[in-house]
Amino acid sequence: MKIKTNRIESIDILRGVVMVIMALDHARDYFHYGSFYGNPTNIETTTPILFFTRFITHFCAPVFVFLAGTAAFLYGSKKTRPELFKFLFTRGLWLILLEIVVNNIIWFTDITYSLLVLQVIWAIGVSMICLSFLIYLPRKVILIIGIILIAGHNLLDGIVMEGTSFRSIIWYILHQDKFLALDSSHMVVFHYPLIPWIGLMALGYLFGTFYQKGYNVKTRQKWLLRIGFGVTVMFFVLRGLNSYGDLVPWAIQETTTKTILSFFNVTKYPPSLLFLLITIGPSILFLYYFENAKNKLTNFFLVFGRVPLFYYFVHVFVIHALAIAGMAIFGGNWHDMIIDAEGFMNANLATYGYSLIIVYCVWISVILLLYPFCKKYMIYKANNKNKWWLSYL
Repeated sequence: MKIKTNRIESIDILRGVVMVIMALDHARDYFHYGSFYGNPTNIETTTPILFFTRFITHFCAPVFVFLAGTAAFLYGSKKTRPELFKFLFTRGLWLILLEIVVNNIIWFTDITYSLLVLQVIWAIGVSMICLSFLIYLPRKVILIIGIILIAGHNLLDGIVMEGTSFRSIIWYILHQDKFLALDSSHMVVFHYPLIPWIGLMALGYLFGTFYQKGYNVKTRQKWLLRIGFGVTVMFFVLRGLNSYGDLVPWAIQETTTKTILSFFNVTKYPPSLLFLLITIGPSILFLYYFENAKNKLTNFFLVFGRVPLFYYFVHVFVIHALAIAGMAIFGGNWHDMIIDAEGFMNANLATYGYSLIIVYCVWISVILLLYPFCKKYMIYKANNKNKWWLSYL
């Protein structure tokens, strides 16, 4: 069936690539041995392949947020500013609702909502609401705000709050990754502190100017190369200086391999300046090199890139369901996969899990399983643009 669309393929391809990689991280979450207790980037306990498995998935959230800002700009280029404001504000509220009501059920199967984890969908939702107000500012002001939020938020790393006071909770929402036990049976996890994500979406919004209708392609490619290369080089310079831009400085280890791992072991929660530089820089270079790419492989990734929200919820549901089925079939108590506040660090899960080979097999299987469904939905969505509700799914 022919698809009616004016979408920019290189952007959708990049989004599709990171969506596919995202499933690898979530397959690791649910299937890898020790994933519920261990840290795959802990230099003392990790292996190069495990570290790489986690590191490559670092690209997912930043690219997703950055391109959400770009998509907002492109959507707004065909709308009035009030129409864009309404779309961003209402879509932001919708995403927050989906995070709290739907995403937590899919991830943890806790119908009591004793465990509330605020993840990337929450961060995108709140960032969209903030962006709905920022669009009324001059672009230079938006640029300054975005840079300050991203480059300056690590100056706040020394401020650490504790407890459940209103002031503390606001700080957890804005900047401090926090597992907060409200009482013995309720927990909130502030996993995506907002300050850098808001700044990233704002810069992604401005990035959309390179793709506005009538923009010279050669000029765009020139800027993509300059920005992508410059941002990537900036990471190596700042990381080499080892004085600012991340909570954890790198250090010389007992082996060269571990030293390299230490160098690239940047902080995601909240995303440090260096974390965003090493993920966004290469991603912009990707857009440069795949400006006119068109083949079977890019068409494959294109499918996932055009239905990101649909894919996100379905793939988490499928991976979680497979983990439950795996425990039921191969031994163990499948009820352990129904995770609430009391069972968040379930001792039974300390010895649960499979090898990385199994993780990669699960990942590939899930992607191949979901591809035809995502393709059908992509075609339906592209050919039914008159249905407003599709823009929210």
